[in-house]
Amino acid sequence: MFRQAEDISSILLEAISEAVVIVDNHQKIAQVNTAAECIFGYEKDELISKDLNVLLPSNYHKILSAHFKEFFKIGTRTRITDSKNIFGIKKDGDIIELDIELIPFSIYNKTFVMALISDITEQKEIEKKLMIKSRALESATNGIIITDTFKHGNPVIYCNTAYQNLTGYGPDEILNHSCKFLQGTKDDKETIEKLKKAIENGESCRAILQNYKKDGTLFWNELFIMPITDNDGLVTNFIGIHQDITERKQEEDERQHLSTIFDRSLNEIHVFDAKTLKFINVNYGAQRNLGYTMKELANMTPIDITPYKNETEFREVVDVLLKKNVEKLEVESVHQRKDETTYPVETHLQLSNLGDRQVFVAIILDITERKNYTAKLERIVEERTQQLKEVLDKEIEVNQLKTKFLAQLSHEFKTPLSAILTSALLLSKYQMTEQQDKRDKHIKTITEKAHILNNILNGFLSIEKFESGKLSYRYTYFKMSKIIDEVIFNARMLLKEGQQIKYTEKSEELSLYQDEKIIELILSNLIHNAIKYSPENSNIYLDIDQNDQITTFKIRDTGIGIPKKDQNNIFERYYRAENVINTEGTGIGLNIVKNHLEHLDGSIYFESEEQQGSTFTVSIPNTAKQ
Repeated sequence: MFRQAEDISSILLEAISEAVVIVDNHQKIAQVNTAAECIFGYEKDELISKDLNVLLPSNYHKILSAHFKEFFKIGTRTRITDSKNIFGIKKDGDIIELDIELIPFSIYNKTFVMALISDITEQKEIEKKLMIKSRALESATNGIIITDTFKHGNPVIYCNTAYQNLTGYGPDEILNHSCKFLQGTKDDKETIEKLKKAIENGESCRAILQNYKKDGTLFWNELFIMPITDNDGLVTNFIGIHQDITERKQEEDERQHLSTIFDRSLNEIHVFDAKTLKFINVNYGAQRNLGYTMKELANMTPIDITPYKNETEFREVVDVLLKKNVEKLEVESVHQRKDETTYPVETHLQLSNLGDRQVFVAIILDITERKNYTAKLERIVEERTQQLKEVLDKEIEVNQLKTKFLAQLSHEFKTPLSAILTSALLLSKYQMTEQQDKRDKHIKTITEKAHILNNILNGFLSIEKFESGKLSYRYTYFKMSKIIDEVIFNARMLLKEGQQIKYTEKSEELSLYQDEKIIELILSNLIHNAIKYSPENSNIYLDIDQNDQITTFKIRDTGIGIPKKDQNNIFERYYRAENVINTEGTGIGLNIVKNHLEHLDGSIYFESEEQQGSTFTVSIPNTAKQ
């Protein structure tokens, strides 16, 4: 194929010690030397003009074809085996491993490739035997150890100088010992277990440990372990590559700490490019407050969220930082969220560097509360003023009630006391037997008035117990008939002319587990009020009903009733309705009843119409809670 034989001879002589195969751009063999004939077992004439694939196993045909095409495009000297293992096939079918270097050249306006080929099959076998040392030396700048898995404890059988310098231990302290001597109390047990399992399974593993040097210095150790197997696949050794990453770990921890502060800051932190003004990073607090994701903000600038009309206006503001006129800029403005709502902010802006580019760092405070402070303070003052006015009004009302109460109390005490004193004086004048009916009349008056005074005093004692927290209840089982008889008997002494009390006769069948005296007090108060505020010749009704849980009392009269405007206040202490001001009473009876019922888990409500009478309904559990 070459026009001058001497040209071919000169080319072949360049690589006389190696096999030479010359191929054209169609991958056809143009020439081979004697060494190539020896390696592949072909005669020269058997190879000339043949496709190069004749010397390669079938599974390499496509790969090598693509490689040759790429090589012809690039046209530079290349050693194929630097990037991949290449195999050839001999005439007898044996597969051999090759080292191939491709050299392009042109002659007579044609492009050829000269392949310098060496049979490295035997060399590869030798390299496998030396694999342990070659792998250990690949990372000679790191600490390297080799352990023997066939010996108990997987001891170290080789360590390089870098490992000794890293740990501070000498060869005698390292060799034939387990590398556990680097471990301390702070080692991560989970990581140690992970390494153990990898060794047991004959697998590679990476781990980061807190280890200790010989002098006790703690360091972060990045450890890679790799298994070495024999021809049968049995793990014979492990290579361990150790690297002190303490500085890197500290830097990572610091970066992580700063990143955490950045992300978790309650204030907004924006970082944006000084040239393009586009956001580079925005912390989570800002994303949440603005309503934008980082992906959205990456295509935005501060102008998109501030009231600046355009870039020119914004740059006029920040230009003082770029000119180094000031180190920090404080600006009050308004930010707009994605949902178009706005909020006032105070921005602290500085110029900084991120790698080789300038950036602005903005720390932004939401000053909504500060801006609203005056309005909020005014509202608080207004609210406090209103509350104070209400308290003062209530105080005035209470004082007025107390004044009325004391006046009424004075009257309530004077009237019965005067009647008692008068009757007692008259009793001494009626000494004759025939005057017994007059004596009885005055004795009844004394008894009635004394009973009234007793009720008033009992009411005040109840109030004192409520306020001091000394109130206690004594629960017993009792028949309702006993209470009803006692209440009716005492009430009859207060009845006006022609008044009658009509009550349920079935009380004999009913019983309660409650405080007997308090139930009597409640019913007495309500019955006495019905008598007091009903006219002569009227009826007072007492109805009783009981189910499995609740006993209900209804006290109904046809008296003067309660005016609508007074009904909301009727249970307040010292309060008296407008239509009973001239009737004896202290205004504490219904308050005492309501307080007792609340303590006993009971309730009271009423229906009333002026001049038509009132009905008070009391409900109380059959069994008191202990």
